[in-house]
Amino acid sequence: MLTQINIHNFAIIEDVSVTFSEGLTVLTGETGAGKSIIIDAIQLLAGGRGSVEFVRHETDKAEIEGLFIIDGKYHPIFEVAKMYGLEILDGQVVLQRTITSSGKSICRVNGKLVTLAILREFGKTLIDIHSQHETQSLMDSENHIDLLDLYDEAKINQAKKEYRTLYHKLDKLRKRYQQWNENEQEMAQRLDLIQFQLKELEEADLQPDEDKMLEEERNKLANHEHIYKGLQDAYRALYGEQKGMDLINEAQMALLNNSEYDDFISEKADQLANQYYLLEETTFAIRDYLDNLEFEPQRLNEIEARLDEINRLKRKYGPSVNEMLHYMGKIAEEIEEITNKDSHLALLAEEMKEIEKDAEVEAMELHALRQQSAAALVKEVEQELRSLYLEKARFSIHVETGKKLQENGLDHVVFLISTNPGEPLKELAKVASGGELSRIMLVLKKIFAKHQGVTSLIFDEVDTGVSGRVAQAIAEKIYQISRDSQVLCITHLPQVASMADTHKLIGKAEKDDRTKTYVLELTRQQKTDELARMITGSKLTGTAINHAKEMLDLAAAYKITV
Repeated sequence: MLTQINIHNFAIIEDVSVTFSEGLTVLTGETGAGKSIIIDAIQLLAGGRGSVEFVRHETDKAEIEGLFIIDGKYHPIFEVAKMYGLEILDGQVVLQRTITSSGKSICRVNGKLVTLAILREFGKTLIDIHSQHETQSLMDSENHIDLLDLYDEAKINQAKKEYRTLYHKLDKLRKRYQQWNENEQEMAQRLDLIQFQLKELEEADLQPDEDKMLEEERNKLANHEHIYKGLQDAYRALYGEQKGMDLINEAQMALLNNSEYDDFISEKADQLANQYYLLEETTFAIRDYLDNLEFEPQRLNEIEARLDEINRLKRKYGPSVNEMLHYMGKIAEEIEEITNKDSHLALLAEEMKEIEKDAEVEAMELHALRQQSAAALVKEVEQELRSLYLEKARFSIHVETGKKLQENGLDHVVFLISTNPGEPLKELAKVASGGELSRIMLVLKKIFAKHQGVTSLIFDEVDTGVSGRVAQAIAEKIYQISRDSQVLCITHLPQVASMADTHKLIGKAEKDDRTKTYVLELTRQQKTDELARMITGSKLTGTAINHAKEMLDLAAAYKITV
């Protein structure tokens, strides 16, 4: 969950630090006080799009830092961290985002610099933000298949994975077939080019590791004088009268002649004898190498010429001889394929046909699983809608099977609803009002909260357009969601605010001719006053205060039953 966020020089916020707890945290306050700005800051932490407009006037940069505590070692963020080589210690994740007045965006995860794309990967496992704008995504039927697949994720994901393996293989073969079957002129030009390249490489008669071996030989020949002198000096130091070997032999004999008097001398005499014979072998090896060492200027010229030729080919075909040989094999295979294009096309067509059959089988298996999932989801959605006073609503999921294989199979999924008796089922965008859409979104969010694994759900005025008993039902639904995930909620409804486990008031004040935002966590009495203000709009009355107390008491009683 999100435990703390620090915001500095962000919009009208100069410096604010907000702590959050488990359960439902409600943010209330006057319009323009900065409630949504705090949500904007959290959204930037999750990898949202930044802008210089967020940087407080007359400051250099806006800075946001959020601390998340992760419960359980199987949270998806650990896989993301492993993927990008980041370490998570003690279940703590710190996201940081800085936006400069020049428009630069700097992102960090646990102190390590990352790209915005990587920050977004972390953010989407931690935060799920829903606003009136975000709710519109429900209307787009393109998103419905992903929502349905999420419902029975374990079973459907396995089937989808098996299908996609075949689909991607088929797609790759189709592109290859199309490439082979089109652009005859380009294919002919390609054939001429690679035939010329193959001929040039074959005539070069390259051998594996030839460049490395030639460079080693060139190094020896180019340094012949140094090598000869070094070997000769070493040999002269070892062999001859009163030289190394002669002196070691004297030492060996001195020990040997007295070995019978002392075990230590005997042991060292044997060791020195062994070392003498090894050193003698080395001396003779140096002598033999010297006898066979010849300076061959002609060979050096040949090597230089051969390396020049190899380096010329490297500039065209690869950084080493081995890679050029690998390239030779590739173009030889390509030449064979182009030359026998018709037979290769026939083989490709046959392979595509077989894979397409297998993919269609997997797609129909995926379709059957989606049909089962859709039936269960419809039943659960309708049950939840009844608790939000949409008793007459009918919800349906059409899983239509197409003829063309796509990334997600053959299916096109559409969520349909009818909110009034006698009305036909229609797509969400054509039926649902703002208030109805808010309720439908809350229902889906409650159902999917346990599947998504995010640590914090954020609702930004998703209860707009509702009142009365519907507002109370929405408040209860939001509280139910908070039992499984941390929920942060901006609201203008006293019914929702009364359900808060933690109630924070967002306000603004003027200081030094500048507007500053502050955050205050409310006590029981302050909650009562804030609820009364939300009920009346401004002036506190005894009736409003009594009503607020009653709402808090009813909310407390309801929480015991959940």
